[in-house]
Amino acid sequence: MSTNPYSAPTAAVADPGSATQGSYVPGGRAVAAGRGWDWIASGWELFKRQAGMWIALMLVAFVIFLVMAFIPFIGSLAMTVLSPVFGAGVVIGCRAIEEGHELEIGHLFAGFKEKLGPLATVGAIYLGATIAIVLLVMLVAGFSAFGVFMGGGRAASPAAFMVGLLAALVVLALMLPLFMAIWFAPALVVFQNQGAVEAMKESFSGCLRNIVPFLVYSVVMLVLSVLASIPLGLGWLVLAPVVAASLYTSYKDIYLTA
Repeated sequence: MSTNPYSAPTAAVADPGSATQGSYVPGGRAVAAGRGWDWIASGWELFKRQAGMWIALMLVAFVIFLVMAFIPFIGSLAMTVLSPVFGAGVVIGCRAIEEGHELEIGHLFAGFKEKLGPLATVGAIYLGATIAIVLLVMLVAGFSAFGVFMGGGRAASPAAFMVGLLAALVVLALMLPLFMAIWFAPALVVFQNQGAVEAMKESFSGCLRNIVPFLVYSVVMLVLSVLASIPLGLGWLVLAPVVAASLYTSYKDIYLTA
């Protein structure tokens, strides 16, 4: 069979469903607290296999999001909606590494070819829910008090600043279930062929069953984040890929069994 010498090159992006890698556990399973650290360690192992390509992939992602951030209003909205799409590409790349394939820049965009609709819907739901939460809290606490805290409260009274601080904390508390709902959603969409709402429900369930491991994970990540930020933020060139890979390793640990 002849090939066209003028055809565009294609990246060998692995089929996201090419390997079962275990039986799927609906809703996820509870794992030991120490697994929170193991997710990070396993993410580090995936990073070490192709450290240079991981860093290059993250730099490309950073440039894309930086450019989008400079587009007034629309850019930030698009960035939120498309984040699960890029996240899906990263977990597809992680699976490719485990299956013996090379990680490629093309993996970052694999989500645009695999389940773009459901992935973008996850991002849209997250965006809509975030806006609703912020508006609701601002209506209850008062736009001025909330704005005082977000602006630093330099000219505000202590009472107004405290109201704004409380409003911001309420927003964070209400956002936590939303974070849980989107954490595993990209992986569940591309690997388990789930719709946006189903994947978000399953993600929330998996996180809820593993509060303690995620607490361990969060504390370790907080420490690593501080350390990564000290040398002019250069440590994030390593930590960002490890965080991305740990999302995949935690997904496998909670939702797949041998």
